[in-house]
Amino acid sequence: MAFTDLDLLVVGDANPDVILAGAPRAPAFGQREELVDAGHLVLGGSGAITAHGAARLGLRTAFVGRVGDDAAGRFVLDALTRAGVDVSACVTDPGAPTALTVILTTGHDTAQGGGGPGRAILTAPGCLDRLVAGDVPPALLRRARHVHVSSYFLQPLLAAELPGLYAAARSAGATTSLDTNDDPSGRWQGLDEVLPLTDVLLPNDREALALAGTDDLERAVRDLAARGTTPVVKCGRDGALTVEGGTPVRVPAVPARVADTVGAGDSFNAGLLAARLRGLGTRRSLEIAVACGTLSTRAAGGTAAQPTWEEATA
Repeated sequence: MAFTDLDLLVVGDANPDVILAGAPRAPAFGQREELVDAGHLVLGGSGAITAHGAARLGLRTAFVGRVGDDAAGRFVLDALTRAGVDVSACVTDPGAPTALTVILTTGHDTAQGGGGPGRAILTAPGCLDRLVAGDVPPALLRRARHVHVSSYFLQPLLAAELPGLYAAARSAGATTSLDTNDDPSGRWQGLDEVLPLTDVLLPNDREALALAGTDDLERAVRDLAARGTTPVVKCGRDGALTVEGGTPVRVPAVPARVADTVGAGDSFNAGLLAARLRGLGTRRSLEIAVACGTLSTRAAGGTAAQPTWEEATA
């Protein structure tokens, strides 16, 4: 058996998020200056937020991604390091800048799901699409109990090699999960080989419908499960949905006063993985994941209000 001194290895995207709250739905071009309610510079990227949340929940966590040799990259690595995430295997890419995301929110978003009607996301990919499976040191892969990958469609080189990476992780005794996030191309293709190697698939409801090619969520969950994975779907204010033994399992949302929903789905991911790695059952794991996603909305950005394990299970 492999030596596993890491609970979780996250492979994926990391970038600063610039969040502008109270933005107009149609910003005025032509050098007209408009004022918004607030602005925040925070850690972003689905993978980075998930890793940060997992460390906050007490998991021994490492992160592998690419950043540029620039101030934005140093900002990302410093934020993760201060959270207790091991970033020693991250690649500093001298050939491209760190990715950067600007998020415009109107204040009418929905909790936990990612991408509600009140949010627009603009990303400059920088070195994001240069991440490859070979960036993950084999020795680090063998140390992990679980391997999570984020933002499949934004990282085509990694996506093409992901079946091999997951096969190696499973051979070493690890379990696997994937959060595809959005597909900017709108095609939602290329997952047939990797889904049977993915223990848990973590889309939001809109992504699940697109991946399955249907407008019925329970059918989407069944169809995705038939492709060899366990889908766990984030449904915003409707909670979460999965399937166990062919039977749908639903958990309602937690009432909350929401300040900002950016990164709530990634905090949900962290909560679900933390619960599963502690050996908890399906429904309880789902409840903790929903709590983590909801509690993260208490402050602006994806990481400022991420809960501890004690808060999530209170």
